Amino acid sequence: MESQILLSIHYSDPLWIATAFLCGLVISRIGLPPMVGFLAAGFLLNALGAEGGEFLKVMADLGITLLLFSIGLKLKIKSLIRPEIWGVATLHMGLITILVATIIVLLSYTALPLISGVDMATALLIGFAVSFSSTVFAVKILDETGATNARHGQIAIGLLVVQDIAAVVFIAASMGKLPTIWALALIGLIPLRFLIFRILDRVGHGELLILFGIAMALVGADIFELVGIKADVGALVFGMLLANHAKANELSKALLGLKELFLVGFFLSVGMTALPGWSEVLIALLFILILPLKTAIYFGLFNLFRLRSGTALRASFNLANYSEFGLIVGAIAASAGWLPKEWLAVFAVVMSISFIVSAPLVNVRDSLYQRWCPWLKRFERSERLPGEENLALRGIKVVVFGMGRMGTAAYNVLEPDYAATLVGVEIEQDKAIKHAAEGKNVVSGDATNPDFWTRAPELLDELEWVLLTLPSQKANMSAAMRLKEMGYQGRIAATTKFRDEEDALKAVGVDLTFNIYTEAGLGFAKELEALMGK
Repeated sequence: MESQILLSIHYSDPLWIATAFLCGLVISRIGLPPMVGFLAAGFLLNALGAEGGEFLKVMADLGITLLLFSIGLKLKIKSLIRPEIWGVATLHMGLITILVATIIVLLSYTALPLISGVDMATALLIGFAVSFSSTVFAVKILDETGATNARHGQIAIGLLVVQDIAAVVFIAASMGKLPTIWALALIGLIPLRFLIFRILDRVGHGELLILFGIAMALVGADIFELVGIKADVGALVFGMLLANHAKANELSKALLGLKELFLVGFFLSVGMTALPGWSEVLIALLFILILPLKTAIYFGLFNLFRLRSGTALRASFNLANYSEFGLIVGAIAASAGWLPKEWLAVFAVVMSISFIVSAPLVNVRDSLYQRWCPWLKRFERSERLPGEENLALRGIKVVVFGMGRMGTAAYNVLEPDYAATLVGVEIEQDKAIKHAAEGKNVVSGDATNPDFWTRAPELLDELEWVLLTLPSQKANMSAAMRLKEMGYQGRIAATTKFRDEEDALKAVGVDLTFNIYTEAGLGFAKELEALMGK
């Protein structure tokens, strides 16, 4: 018997996927993230009269569930209680809600469509909806740039989780639906984690690992929904339960392909939510004009909570968009009669345009920071958060950026010859602390962040070799270009996975590339040859 999902597939669904592929390909060729093309495909199909169908909805829901589960795998609970996360999230939501509500009330005395005659209660509802930033967009951008574990990435994700919690509370209150008494039983998940860990230890590294991850994400979503809590929160929490397991990172990577595929459905469905008219587009553009102010408030609050200006700017640009939560608010408000149904189209257009505007900013944010640096530095506080303090790295001759498996192996090989002049730089603060506790000279920092070189002004003085073993090709490229911009004249080596990546790295000044697949095979062959020759 065929499954319900297979029965619901419409014959034209493959055409939508093909359209998404073509639009994503065209957009990627001009330097924008493919997700912008997927949004454009949704609007195009909507204009042509296509409807989403059950398959696309299931695809989008699975994408969001796996995305939030993957976020949980990388998120530590203790990070949410940091003042720079919950403090900024709370203050920002309040400030933007009041600011947008005030603007709408003032404009309500004009003849603007949809806004004319709006009262304060409705204005506050709209302001609350647009105060959120998109979890899907931010995490997708962080994944693509390899910055999920960077300080600005962790801060952005933590802040988005706090916003999601606020969203759950609002949805429950607005629908008059509170979690059931059985929600208290969720506390039992804490001791149950031991059993889940034991199962994960035994699933191996192949298809069982992938099935385990999908099952955990879906089970978590269903359990939370059964007790009256948003399903997406369940997927996030179940991911967080596994965050400290040794296989958490491997599981996240194993689910990456499926997550990326299903998220295509989400971006398509956003574009197909509602077909806007000129009135809706006009109001949406008004909110886009407010977006720079929303981003500036993020930046100001991050500085207030003692982040460096470079980290604050990067985190702010991660959040420089409007959230899919606006669509949920629009649907709830429209069904309750609080807003005209046209506002649903407004929120869809606002979110889509904000994605299109924000995506290119990620590629130019560092050049903007370099240009604005003297002015932005004025907003910094003299106190520093741990991990943002200045670094004394005089006399260093070799630096390893990225202390994962490859970076740690390189560090261990070099340590006997460069004991006093070798340093490792790890993007993830907890991992850097762990390495330091083992006796290694490792500090927390992000080579792609211009502020890192402000923190370590003496590092380049005697530096001879830089080893780039960062988690993504884009991060290695960015670090290499940053070194050249700083006037570094020494040698650079970098790890790669594919031949075209080697060519790209050499084009920006990398002297030596190490293809981890090719070189691992050669290393194995040489060891085998030596063994067989004995």
